[in-house]
Amino acid sequence: MLTIDGSQGEGGGQILRTSLALSIITGTRISINHIRAKRDKPGLRRQHLTAVRAAAKISEADVSGDQVGSKQITFHPRRTVPGDYRFDVGSAGSTTLVLQTILPPLVLAGGRSTIELIGGTHNPFAPPVDFLQLAFLPILNRMGPSVTLQLERPGFYPVGGGRLRVAIEPATRLAPVAILQRGEILRRRCQAVIANLPDHIAERELARVAAALDWPDDCLETRRYEGNYGPGNLVTIEIECEQLTEVFTGFGRQGVRAEAVAGEAAAEAQRWLAAEAPVGEHLADQLLLPSALAGGGEFITMPPSSHFTTNRDVIGQFLKVPLSTQPVSENHWRLTVGS
Repeated sequence: MLTIDGSQGEGGGQILRTSLALSIITGTRISINHIRAKRDKPGLRRQHLTAVRAAAKISEADVSGDQVGSKQITFHPRRTVPGDYRFDVGSAGSTTLVLQTILPPLVLAGGRSTIELIGGTHNPFAPPVDFLQLAFLPILNRMGPSVTLQLERPGFYPVGGGRLRVAIEPATRLAPVAILQRGEILRRRCQAVIANLPDHIAERELARVAAALDWPDDCLETRRYEGNYGPGNLVTIEIECEQLTEVFTGFGRQGVRAEAVAGEAAAEAQRWLAAEAPVGEHLADQLLLPSALAGGGEFITMPPSSHFTTNRDVIGQFLKVPLSTQPVSENHWRLTVGS
């Protein structure tokens, strides 16, 4: 049995998710201790528990410790079982983090799968649906599988109730990709999303982004949800380039002005544009595991975060493929997979 220390590095839920995914893929029995030890509320929360149980379901695993608040689990997978699945977080907890756990095994499974996920779809500290659809999945699909994600209903914190549908046509193996430049910018868009909130919030957010990035009005749009949604608010900035698309998000929350929400997303976009590295910080996090599973490839990114380096170290406990991160310049780092 492989023992994973959940307090290593940044000590968050990514250690749990990566460990579960790789346990299934490699057939390794694991024990994870000190789960989320460095978070304000350590142990399994609802979204983490759903991820554990979803991972167990798709792998016919034996599990112990799978309860809210648990700081230790054991997980013994048997085999990856493609099929039709439905998982409900039961709160506004992130559906995309549950998907992050079970997607890697299912893209390498022996048959087609579909997944329905119910819960939060746009959560702080989790990849929002738009990011997965526009930034991550197009690159994953270049590696061999065909994964489509449909947002049927948004779910905002604290109400939740969102619904995603995912269809997966697996690959026999993942092919390496190289992303060394982003190419010319082809399209820019900023979308302010409001659910059961006044229009002036979106107007102020779009004005803030336009001023920060010097974008014209035809790059700006508002999306409204009315009825049994939210309340909810977010700002999404999309920059489509020749080689990839990057997405930056600011999340509205009580007590934070609209201008500050938009400013967060705009500042992140400005940092990426100024760095001229193709792969942004959050996309680098997402590409690390599939690149390791491909056993090759490389990409240029911004200076790696502690989240990235922790994830890299966890992957190294399961896979023997070299993952080398080296500075190329002040703002550019190269990840090289394989020798």
